[in-house]
Amino acid sequence: MASEYSTADYIQHHLTNAKMCNTESGIAFNKACADAGFWTIHIDTMAWSIGLGILFLAIFRSVGKKATTGVPGKLQALVEIVVDFVDTNVKSTYHGKSSLIAPLALTIFVWVLLMNFMDLVPVDVLPRIAALIGEHAFGMDPHDVYIKSVPTTDLNLTAALAIGVFILMIGYAIKMKGITGFTKELTMQPFNHPAFIPANFILETVTLIARPFSLALRLFGNLYASELIFILIATVGLFQLPLHFAWAVFHLLVLPLQAFLFMTLTIVYLSLASQDH
Repeated sequence: MASEYSTADYIQHHLTNAKMCNTESGIAFNKACADAGFWTIHIDTMAWSIGLGILFLAIFRSVGKKATTGVPGKLQALVEIVVDFVDTNVKSTYHGKSSLIAPLALTIFVWVLLMNFMDLVPVDVLPRIAALIGEHAFGMDPHDVYIKSVPTTDLNLTAALAIGVFILMIGYAIKMKGITGFTKELTMQPFNHPAFIPANFILETVTLIARPFSLALRLFGNLYASELIFILIATVGLFQLPLHFAWAVFHLLVLPLQAFLFMTLTIVYLSLASQDH
């Protein structure tokens, strides 16, 4: 597929989301959404993230219903290892009491991990399939069919996850400390004197807002760079297979690490929000 484009066009094509927007003439897609601005849906990001979330729920629900007390099957053993791993990290990181934290951490870890692992699919496979479907089923020009199969390479998704964590942070802080306690924390730290309230508020607000920004940008930056390297490898012709294999093997460590970091930082932030300093 790389031979059909110049290198720059090939890279740009693979880094472009499939878009849907509402224009004056009705629903439009892809290039017609160039001027739609904020109110544009990235169809591929939505489809892959929701699909992988459903896959996670289906697998864990199936294993939960069929779980046995004897010698577990391979899938049940894998699920139990993941659950124990997450549970251990929650117990060592979160110092409050909440029935939500462990299920939330498990969901974040497995969901982000599945989305990250889409990065291991060869970059031309899914775009080629999408182009064939678009051409033969809908009469589209294959060059106008876009698909990004790694949801975490879309800043919109990582930002949405981070905003969800941020809302939970605020909710936990108010639940544990009350509005008065939360306000006092923003205005009386780190300098416990009324004269420093403006400085304290600025410092604490910047710290609070920086947490979801760091979550979103760390995950997006690492996965976007990784996907870009896979795309660049696909442009080198005959040598792409060994290079792709080497980079994919390296990412068998990196991709789970990014999911683990997102989960761990989420637990840490919620633990900090729950503590009364």
